[in-house]
Amino acid sequence: MPKILFCATVDFHFNAFHLPYLKWFKEQGWEVHVAAAKTMDLPYVTHQHALSIQRSPFHMKNLLAYKELKKLMKKHQYEVIHCHTPMGGILGRLAALQIRKHEAYVLYTAHGFHFYKGAPLLNWLVYYPIERAISSYTDVLITINSEDYHLAKTKLKAHKTVHVKGVGVNTDKFKPRSKNLNKTILGYNSQDFLLIYAGEFNHNKNQQYLIHLMKELKIRIPHAKLLLAGEGPLQANCRLLAEQLGVRESVEFLGYHKDLNELLPLCDVAVASSFREGLPVNVMEAMACGLPIVGTDNRGHRELIQQRQNGFIAHTLQEFASYIEELATNQELKYRMGMKGRNAIMNHYSLEKVMDRKRAIYEACMRKEEKRWIAN
Repeated sequence: MPKILFCATVDFHFNAFHLPYLKWFKEQGWEVHVAAAKTMDLPYVTHQHALSIQRSPFHMKNLLAYKELKKLMKKHQYEVIHCHTPMGGILGRLAALQIRKHEAYVLYTAHGFHFYKGAPLLNWLVYYPIERAISSYTDVLITINSEDYHLAKTKLKAHKTVHVKGVGVNTDKFKPRSKNLNKTILGYNSQDFLLIYAGEFNHNKNQQYLIHLMKELKIRIPHAKLLLAGEGPLQANCRLLAEQLGVRESVEFLGYHKDLNELLPLCDVAVASSFREGLPVNVMEAMACGLPIVGTDNRGHRELIQQRQNGFIAHTLQEFASYIEELATNQELKYRMGMKGRNAIMNHYSLEKVMDRKRAIYEACMRKEEKRWIAN
């Protein structure tokens, strides 16, 4: 029975984004192996291997994780190895050097390079040289946005570079609300204007920006409320900031929310404040639910948001607030933008569309197409 190994930093990554692909390989009669730091049991997996892998490239435990991966690969002789996340991509491809010479395919999905236009110099000094060096050990480099695709084609050395539009959104699950549902079932008033952002509370997701936004909106839209779904190390700081700015009653901390597909359609606008994104799933899920998007300027948001078509890219807090106010006072605009976003997801980013693209890549590996071996 042929075997595939999926490798990442944490297994939650696969639970959140890749279960349909694990299931598909299982249905094709393949053994499905996963290697990552173990936090949960995954479905559709034949063997789940716990790694000592850490997010920081400087952590000494990553040397142990590299040895663990080499041992796994030597034992199981995988036909396909698909790496994800920065450290999963680095350690997985390095560990696969020998097995790749014996006709294993090595794939890496870059969910957003840490080096990009406008990135800190340190990111270019650390991550770019590493990726440039190990890209030559990559049979298929999958990028999820246009900026990363062009960067990879011009500056990296993978055998083949392709652009796949994310991991796919289940548009049957994430869809606009039915007419008989309204926000009162959540305990809100019908006139409340609900902004929502789902993401881990960390530096990159930048929820503090949105809390400052609520202070700006307090006079403009008194009935606006910000719903923050997620957990993380900066959640307590954000709660304190909301208290300090006097907007605590307008900001709701929902914690981890497993039923976003039920919550999103009852909201009015999805907001997105992150500094860096590859192709944000939270934004795509909100678009699938028919919400207009207002987001900060980064490559992932630029990929999804067409200015004044399905949302707005804002460059300042005041501009961000003005766009929210415009949507709050123009229901026709809000609806039209939301439907354009929904159509964009259906046409380009749905799970069905993305799975067709990914299956074509996987099936080429299964048929051993285009394989060439260079002794690196």
